[in-house]
Amino acid sequence: MHSSKAVLGQLNSRRGEQALEVAGRWGFAARGVIYVLVGVLALRIALGGGGGEQADKGGALAEIASKPFGAALLWVVGIGLVGMALWQLSEAVWGTKTTKRLLSVGRAVFYGVVSWSVLTFAAGDHSQGGGSSDQQSQDVTAKALDLPAGQWLVAAVGVGIAVTGVVGAVRAGMRKYHKHLKLGEMSATSRRAVDVTGVSGGIARGLVFLVAGGFAVAAAVQYDPDKAKGMDDTLRAFAGTPAGPWLMAAIALGLAMFGVFCFAMARWRRV
Repeated sequence: MHSSKAVLGQLNSRRGEQALEVAGRWGFAARGVIYVLVGVLALRIALGGGGGEQADKGGALAEIASKPFGAALLWVVGIGLVGMALWQLSEAVWGTKTTKRLLSVGRAVFYGVVSWSVLTFAAGDHSQGGGSSDQQSQDVTAKALDLPAGQWLVAAVGVGIAVTGVVGAVRAGMRKYHKHLKLGEMSATSRRAVDVTGVSGGIARGLVFLVAGGFAVAAAVQYDPDKAKGMDDTLRAFAGTPAGPWLMAAIALGLAMFGVFCFAMARWRRV
């Protein structure tokens, strides 16, 4: 009797682990779709096209919705992001290091919010997931600034975003993601492709975070929520540098490559 219960418990545990693995891999793939589309939209804008398109999550969702079977794909992406949230939650519950567990909690909350916005968009409510990231950032910043010690809070968040960008870029350059990959199952060509997309994509993503965090700090210092920028305006800011639209195009290409890197993580990451 006891041995049967033990076997049953092991089977249930294994099924749970397999379900979380599927959820995590689906989540990486869904994240990859969003980043590839944001990169493509930003590249169009940088090269003079794009019209009124947004180079952010809302723009990516609108792009998906406009394609054949787009509604179904939106649900696939949204459910995948739910899977990512659940996988991060499992990392928070069963992780070994306190710092990593806390980071996993933050990521679980983040992906939970993002998946909710994607699913509400898929259900037809475009006021949520399809809204401008720039306007949303300014609205949230305005509310935060009105709180007690609001300026300090916004500044702290901005610094946190900027530091996340720097750390992410450095870790990408050092190929720290290798420790999470099943390198033994990858061919030499696959490893080279993953390094190209992982390094360039991680650095581009880190730069976007760094600049976005800087805008948030500026909003806090000047007590002006309009200084806060979402993904779209942050990417367009690169075009305003001496390097012009070409820098924005390079960052856009990097974000698209990060999306491809996410697909590789969905395939080869240890989950």
